[in-house]
Amino acid sequence: MSAAVELIPFDSDELLLGYQKRWVADDSPLKIAEKSRRTGITWAEAADAVLTASRTKAAQGTNHFYVGSNKEMAREFIDAAAMWAKAFNKAAGDIQEEVFVDDGQEGKEILTFVIHFASGFKIQALSSKPSNLRGMQGNVTIDEAAFHEHLAEVLKAALALTMWGAKIRLISTHNGDGNQFNQLIEDSRAGKKRYSVHRITLDDACAEGLYQRICQVRGIDWTQAAEDEWKAGLLKDTASEEDALEEYCCVPKSGGGAYLNRAIITKAMRPECEVIRLKKDNAWNTMAEHLREADIKDWCNDVLKPWLEQLSPERLHCLGEDFARKGDLTCLWVGQIAQDLSLHVPIAIELKNIPYRQQEQILFYLIDRLPRFVGAQMDATGNGDYLAEQAVERYGAGLVEAVKITESWYRENMPRMKAHFEDFTITIPKDADIMDDLRALQINTRGVPCVPNGKTDQAKDRHGDSAVACCMLVAASNMDGSEIAFTAIPSKSDRWDPRHNDDSPNFKSGCY
Repeated sequence: MSAAVELIPFDSDELLLGYQKRWVADDSPLKIAEKSRRTGITWAEAADAVLTASRTKAAQGTNHFYVGSNKEMAREFIDAAAMWAKAFNKAAGDIQEEVFVDDGQEGKEILTFVIHFASGFKIQALSSKPSNLRGMQGNVTIDEAAFHEHLAEVLKAALALTMWGAKIRLISTHNGDGNQFNQLIEDSRAGKKRYSVHRITLDDACAEGLYQRICQVRGIDWTQAAEDEWKAGLLKDTASEEDALEEYCCVPKSGGGAYLNRAIITKAMRPECEVIRLKKDNAWNTMAEHLREADIKDWCNDVLKPWLEQLSPERLHCLGEDFARKGDLTCLWVGQIAQDLSLHVPIAIELKNIPYRQQEQILFYLIDRLPRFVGAQMDATGNGDYLAEQAVERYGAGLVEAVKITESWYRENMPRMKAHFEDFTITIPKDADIMDDLRALQINTRGVPCVPNGKTDQAKDRHGDSAVACCMLVAASNMDGSEIAFTAIPSKSDRWDPRHNDDSPNFKSGCY
């Protein structure tokens, strides 16, 4: 699921809070809840289980199996389901304890908790042994999945049920960044798995009324000051800051350090990929604009054009950009999309201390000459908004997307970029500065991979600029824009325009 959701205000007359409603309403075949402790997702899941098991087969009803990590969790889930069945006025029997024969072996009987419904279906709590799901049919909830000793095997058994339309739900707090539960989330965000991911931190839950609900149940008055004190106490009472972040903020433990390791970056680097750098001093910046324009036009023709002419006219091309005016660098990464959808970066351009108009001139020169251009993602944060806006106006919103870089953007897009490096489906320039930029990406205290505050190199000239451009490029490669693959005929009045240069495969009248 998208990280950007509309918050639902607390309503004392509603049984479910906003994030619980979204969880129940999400009918995805596979979904994951990475959550803070005691936010009530399992309680909401019990409501969904009752609604499903109480329906007839004709109404898409089915069994529901709950797999917890211990007996107490199983009993708690069944108790919650019984409560919901009564609240919904669904015809259901009392909670029963049934003997389940494990692997069909005598002497391997285990006790399970079951609720039978008039529909003929049931909700049953099973142990976490994978074989218990063999031969079953119905939806499966794996609770506190990160703490299952054999999660891979349990999940393997559960996924077999999806062949006949069953649905799988994984619910858990985190248990370390190396845990398979966390890997499933990372892969899902990278597009490698098709799980719908719901993220519910303590702050998220409180924003939609968790503490207000606690006050309602306890019969005490709610105040914002009391809520802040309650939250602060929870975080303070944990053994360490890492524990607090993992338990309440959905940040897997040991998640600090570099987001991309040196080995996979090195594997992606190729010497034939070029980094083209342009830096101007303050004296050049004070020159008349027409002189700067002429100088940049010559630079584009002398330096960029030979590289652009080498690009394959058969391949789709895209572009990722990170903007800076003075303090950092503007990085323009050209991407070539191969037949197998891998990405090749033949050219990366770095601009230092270049005025807005000349950056626009270089950008347009570049895009106008990219064969089969299908899209660009551009940094529209802060001062970058001007250049991104001009590009959207020139090429259209379908081909250029102006991106406001936020924590949510990092969370959704960085895993996709990382997946390209891990799968060896991207090649980039072999360059020490680019290595430093990519290595600068870190997991912040909220579990989000991003460029840290402050300069990221010893010379204090960079701020992870090419890492952001690379991420933008990966996002651009997945845009739905139709390629530009035509040569427009200029009007008679434009044919003598000194700016006119019709060697571009994507030429438009009046381009630089």
